[in-house]
Amino acid sequence: MVYRVHLGHTKTEDAKVIEIHNPADWPDVNRIEVVEEPWIKAVIYTPDEYLGAILKLCQDRRGIQTDLTYVGGRAQVSYELPLNEVVFDFYDRLKSISRGYASFDYEQIGSREGDLVKMNILVNNEAVDALSLIVHRSVAEERGRGMCERLKDLIPRHLFKIPIQAAIGGKIIARETIAALRKDVTAKCYGGDITRKKKLLEKQKKGKARMREYGNVSIPQEAFIAALRMGEE
Repeated sequence: MVYRVHLGHTKTEDAKVIEIHNPADWPDVNRIEVVEEPWIKAVIYTPDEYLGAILKLCQDRRGIQTDLTYVGGRAQVSYELPLNEVVFDFYDRLKSISRGYASFDYEQIGSREGDLVKMNILVNNEAVDALSLIVHRSVAEERGRGMCERLKDLIPRHLFKIPIQAAIGGKIIARETIAALRKDVTAKCYGGDITRKKKLLEKQKKGKARMREYGNVSIPQEAFIAALRMGEE
C-alpha cells in the first residue's frame, strides 16, 4: 500500500511529495501538510439476511455507500472504501459475519486526502516496529485500545510488569499492563526471624526493578497477526 505524503518546505528543504510504503518511514509530523491514501470501489453480493451486518462493517471501515440493489433474494451493495481499512482482515470479517455466503470484488479508484497518523505500539517502553500502523485519527484510540488488550492476552507473563502502550507521537492513547509472575522467595524460610523474609522480599523487589528496566520481553509470533486484527472475534 502506498501513501502520498505532501511535505512543507523548511529552511533547508523544499516542499515535496514522497511515497510511503512502510510505517517505519513515516516522516516528521511537523512537516506533513497533506496525506493521500488509496481508495477502492467494492461490490459485495450477499443473501438479504446478512445485509445489515455487512452495511455496519463497511460503515465502521469509513465506507461510503454508492448503490444497493436486490436480485432474487440476494443484495448487491457497492461501497467506496479506504484500502487501509480493507487490506488486512476485511475479507475474513466479511466471510465470518455472512457465514461464507458473501462475495467481494473491488477495483482501485485513486487516492484521497485523509487525516492519517502513525500509531506506535510500545512493549515494555520500547516501540515494536512490526506492530506500527498508519490509521485514521478518528479510529486511532479505539484501534490502539484493542491492540493493547489483545497483546495483554497474547504475551506471556514475566517476572516483571510489562506495560503495553499505544502512542501517537509522544501522546499515549491506550495502555494495558501485564502483571508480573510472583516468585515465592520465602518458601524456604519456615519459621525463624521475620526480618529474613523481609530482606528476601526487598531483594526480590530490587531485582524486579532491574528486570523491568533491562529485561527483554518475548512476543510470540502469532501475537503479531492476532494483535493487528481490527474486528471482533
